[in-house]
Amino acid sequence: MKTLWVLCVASTLAVLSVSATAEPKLKNCNEVREAFTSKGFNMNDAPNKVVNGAPLKVCPQGFSCCTAEMEDKLSQQSHSEIKAPVSRLSTSLQSTFKQRHDHFDKFFKELLKNSQASLHSMFMRTYGVMYMENSQLFTDFFASLTRYYVSGSSAVNLESMLSDFWADLLERMFRLVNVQYEFSDAYMECVSQYTEQLQPFGDVPRKMRIQMTRAFVAARTFVRGLALMPDVVNKVSTVSASPSCVRAATKMLYCPYCSGQVALKPCQNYCLNVMRGCLANQADLDTEWNNFLDAMLGLADRLEGPFNFESVMDPLDVKISEAIMNMQENSLQVSQMVFQGCGTPKPNKAFRSKRSGKETGFTGRFRPYSPEARPTTAAGTSLDRLTGEVKRKLKHAKKFWSTLPETVCAAERTAPGDECWNGTAKSRYQSDVIGNGLANQVSNPDVEVDITKPDVVIRTQIAVLKDMTNRLKAAHSGNDPTFETEAEASGDGESGSGCDSPSCGEDDIYIFTSQNPEKPKVNLVQTDSSSASLRGSLALALCGPALALLAPHWR
Repeated sequence: MKTLWVLCVASTLAVLSVSATAEPKLKNCNEVREAFTSKGFNMNDAPNKVVNGAPLKVCPQGFSCCTAEMEDKLSQQSHSEIKAPVSRLSTSLQSTFKQRHDHFDKFFKELLKNSQASLHSMFMRTYGVMYMENSQLFTDFFASLTRYYVSGSSAVNLESMLSDFWADLLERMFRLVNVQYEFSDAYMECVSQYTEQLQPFGDVPRKMRIQMTRAFVAARTFVRGLALMPDVVNKVSTVSASPSCVRAATKMLYCPYCSGQVALKPCQNYCLNVMRGCLANQADLDTEWNNFLDAMLGLADRLEGPFNFESVMDPLDVKISEAIMNMQENSLQVSQMVFQGCGTPKPNKAFRSKRSGKETGFTGRFRPYSPEARPTTAAGTSLDRLTGEVKRKLKHAKKFWSTLPETVCAAERTAPGDECWNGTAKSRYQSDVIGNGLANQVSNPDVEVDITKPDVVIRTQIAVLKDMTNRLKAAHSGNDPTFETEAEASGDGESGSGCDSPSCGEDDIYIFTSQNPEKPKVNLVQTDSSSASLRGSLALALCGPALALLAPHWR
């Protein structure tokens, strides 16, 4: 009995001792109630006097100004407060690159339209009705270029399309410069066999093919990359905080309120450990994110240099006219070589002129087109200016995910030294700051993180970024990275399928199930003329005899 009495007295003294030390620090909850109200809570939700904190699950269980119900509401508030700065930063990043994507996309499309308008104006001034009667060839040409820019090789094989264009133009020109003869389809098939040997348009088709392929591939891949960034950020920003993260955030942000210390901010290192635990999965995105940004910057350099879309499209009318003039100047030699190989064609019975072959040939000349007469592009801007601006934004976006904890735990939200909340009291935070990423959280003293369960959404976006980086690198080398591969679309089910056709939603383009995607299929850009010439030869015989009636105008 005596022992029991001693224990009872000791317990009573301990309670009295706690009361003696705690109550002077927390005399009432008026200041706490006011602080809760300023956060949007109902004042009646907070107790009007100090209560026993034993029911609390997160905050210290001594004398408290928080009830268990209040603690639950503070947990919800904490969830919102740690999400808010991340959401704000993510929204800003999305907006920045959505705008840049729209600017580039509009600019490239306007370049295409202006290039077509420039050619139309140039040819109309020089040839009038004669051009109008054959304008469909050029209308189809620009329509195919636009489809390729929008939908890529799934819609248009650019190299084949260019070969067909030159083959069609060759047939029209050959009939025109030899209007005194009749040519059957079989004869034109023979002519096509001499295309590579004759090179009627000089070196223009080969150079144009290489320049246009590289410029178009670079432009459309870069725009795809800009479109991907807001999509990735949006998906990652939807990842919810774990219950252990919410508990840690509640302890960091609001447990000081429960003890009456409403103005006390968390220690900075304490905040960093909490946020690095909460954003561990997001930090793992950083490596592939930075690789992707480096690839975007590399392709941006190409757009400013040898793959400049503007420098290819702006003088396109002049290049085509140069090719036509090459054909005109070499028409006699071209015709003689064809006649030697294919035989002399039958005279055109409808042709009654007695002029010489030289006089009846194509003699129309293109007049130089003054630069000031060219349409302005994209509200007067230029590709160099756009690229320079976006490069600065891309560089600024590097390490975005790994620096989120530092951004959230900025100086205005934390306190230094001993004048801060360390999770249990107003004192210096003693634990070391752990590293970023999921693997480092095994030693996080403030947030319980299961490092064996990486977030599926973020792992998927890591794979998406890796795949796009490979495409950007292919475009940097001048090769066409196909955004839709038949192998993926009809594969064994272990890899995701891309989609590049207009009928597919934007989300479908970037969904991959494999975390180790294979490099995209790449169409190599050939630098010799044999491939283009072969396609031109095969397509030549299919073109219709449209210009025989043009001789009265082109002379």
